[in-house]
Amino acid sequence: MRNFIVLLAFILCASCVKDSIESVSIEPAASKKIVMLSRNNVAGSMIVCFTDEVISRVEAGLSRSGATRSGLEQFDSVLDRIGAERMERVFLANRFEERLREEGMHRWYVVHFDEDTDLSALASDFAALSEVETVQYNAALQHITDVAPQSVHAQIAQSSEPMVATRADAKFNDPDLVRQWHYINTGDKNVFSGAKAGADVNLGEAWDITAGDNRVIVAVIDAVVKADHPDLIDNMWVNTAEKNGQTGKDDDGNGFVDDIYGINAVSVKGDGTNCALALDDNDHGTHVAGTVAAVNNNGKGGCGVAGGTGKGDGVRIMSCQIFYGKDGATDLCAARAFHYAADNGASIAQCSYGYQYEPTADREFSEGNSVQKKAIDYFIKYGGCDALKGGLPIFAAGNESYATGTFPGAYRDYLCVSAMSCDYTPAFYTNFGPGVNIAAPGGDYLQKYWTDYTGERNSSVYSTTFVSGNYGYKQGTSMACPHVSGVAALAISHALSLGKSFSAIELKHLLLASTHDIDRYCTGTKDGLSAGNNPSVITINLSKYKGKMGVGYIDAYKALMNVQGTPCLTLRLGVKQSLNLENILGGNPETLTFVNGGVSMSQADRTKLGVEGDITISSTGKMQIKCNKPGSAIIKINYIAGGAEAGSEDKVGGMIVEREVALLVRGFATNGGWL
Repeated sequence: MRNFIVLLAFILCASCVKDSIESVSIEPAASKKIVMLSRNNVAGSMIVCFTDEVISRVEAGLSRSGATRSGLEQFDSVLDRIGAERMERVFLANRFEERLREEGMHRWYVVHFDEDTDLSALASDFAALSEVETVQYNAALQHITDVAPQSVHAQIAQSSEPMVATRADAKFNDPDLVRQWHYINTGDKNVFSGAKAGADVNLGEAWDITAGDNRVIVAVIDAVVKADHPDLIDNMWVNTAEKNGQTGKDDDGNGFVDDIYGINAVSVKGDGTNCALALDDNDHGTHVAGTVAAVNNNGKGGCGVAGGTGKGDGVRIMSCQIFYGKDGATDLCAARAFHYAADNGASIAQCSYGYQYEPTADREFSEGNSVQKKAIDYFIKYGGCDALKGGLPIFAAGNESYATGTFPGAYRDYLCVSAMSCDYTPAFYTNFGPGVNIAAPGGDYLQKYWTDYTGERNSSVYSTTFVSGNYGYKQGTSMACPHVSGVAALAISHALSLGKSFSAIELKHLLLASTHDIDRYCTGTKDGLSAGNNPSVITINLSKYKGKMGVGYIDAYKALMNVQGTPCLTLRLGVKQSLNLENILGGNPETLTFVNGGVSMSQADRTKLGVEGDITISSTGKMQIKCNKPGSAIIKINYIAGGAEAGSEDKVGGMIVEREVALLVRGFATNGGWL
């Protein structure tokens, strides 16, 4: 299984990495200055960080030589030996130069040379120089790829199976919202024969509160986002200074020329030119972007988690392209993308890519001074908006079925997303275990259906594409990740509406607290795939995922309740429960006097949740309730604070309190995790 998925990943992203790649092995005695030494490293470039003591000399030397030699005698002798073509700053100078220098970003340079150059020998030569603080191979990155061939998407995009309308069909007029079970899952068997109502991100009620805010920017660090896609164009971030400025000029002083919708970090030059977005045949970034913020309520295609209401209020997508044909992606591309996202106002970095799994190099990312980590740290510190102080990077966990997340996502400071199916179970391909923080719907159909395209393919994630029509299905942790990014964008949007502000750490913790238990579904078995070139359907024991899919699966409505400070009670579907209200009301509920029946709930909400019988509060202060439909609603608990009777103009007594509480009815079960 593991070997096959890795092989498939490389086949699908082979066009995204340079043809010349060298796998480098350094002896343990090598200089500790060298980082990322055991990756698949792109030939023809090397990244160095100069010491603070010599950086002014380097800058002067490059200015004199036209960016071909540093002015440091020993360093330049190495460049002469390899016939180096040029040197340029990794992080381009711009209007934020002062803070770039404060963070030491100006000391990082990339050296370009012939692809036949021995990387190992060159790294050792650079590391031997006292003027060099860090030497880094330009490691290749790969998509957290979709786990189905592109041809399947072409077939699926043209499918037209009937589906049951979602609970939000009257809210937005997008015709394909009914296909997006991952937003609002009704248990429709046209999606999957085992689909379970409520296995989704709970957007129906969340959209009643907010569907986005155009002041929130999500940087999609991925393949290019097709900016003129009919379901994305109105939610694209636009650099108006560049769009309305002079062609060939850096009109806004951000270091990049003509960057209207974002940058192509693969082709950009050291002077900020050649950064225009470029289409190829890779629609991975466009699919991801659609999940975050395809335009809602525009009568076209599907919806985005934070796509707005059709009134120009969706969150904005900034395309930070790090994959283009055979050129990209690398550490250099990703570092420049994060720098760009931070300096241009992004709050969320949506990242469905990673390194090839390799424990030693992953440890180096955690412990070393790598250029991509430096850039992500910069984004965490300087990204954000009025409601978020700092940026939040969100990564896909990987699709190799490894019992660990892949890096960079598995690093402790970033959110790392595993994938859930439409029946609450872990997706067969998802990585899990250490480094994985949170789960979200990612799709789950098997290769056994690839030959005839008649299987339960609608259990994948439906979003925007451009390779074979404007829409299609994909699956993977790549598709789970933008659900969390979209929910994060909704949370920031709601905070803006309330005049609240969170730090990036606070938002991260809020999202982790906005989840539901997935472990109860990690029992029994399901279909998966065997390893090898001719995979067959095998039985997977779901117990191996227990406690390893993150804290739970994300709930958008719960996130918004947490933003506004409304307490949440999660109820099991179809089970009469007795809920302790002590943590909700404070003190001892047994001593409180409840009035007006104790609980207020509209008839519409009672119907929506399928409330059976009366909602009562016992003499011990516990609330009894049974709900037969998944969903969310607000109830009010009514009680007297400060006495057994309410005060009035002629009587001393307590005040009547109406405490709002959010009820979240999800697909919990009592029989081993299966409904």
